[in-house]
Amino acid sequence: MRILVFGNPLSSKDSSALKISNMLEGKIKGVEFVHFDTAEDLEKQGQEITILDTVVGIKKPRLISLSELELPQKPLSLHGFDLAWSLMLLKKLGKLKKATIIGVPPRYLRAHIKSVERLIRMLSAAER
Repeated sequence: MRILVFGNPLSSKDSSALKISNMLEGKIKGVEFVHFDTAEDLEKQGQEITILDTVVGIKKPRLISLSELELPQKPLSLHGFDLAWSLMLLKKLGKLKKATIIGVPPRYLRAHIKSVERLIRMLSAAER
């Protein structure tokens, strides 16, 4: 199972997913973490993808499906064209069937590592 990891190591509000993936690297058999800088080559990753990313507004790690994503009615700039926009666009173009996001809160806590590990093991078992 490949998990695409998004985040900015220089931003404390956007580095939780990176920190968690680094802690879990090599600890879950059959799971590969691939660090992604931008969403521009996302369509090359296949029609069904799993993502680990920081999600503002959640208190603990959880799974988020593509159908749960909400986009702002009026993006103010290209800075609003983020991962959610990219996923929705790829879905609309028929290049993406399914995206599962393992969302983690912006505030990194060591307790989140175990929660994310459980979610990954559950997804990995369902994939077999």
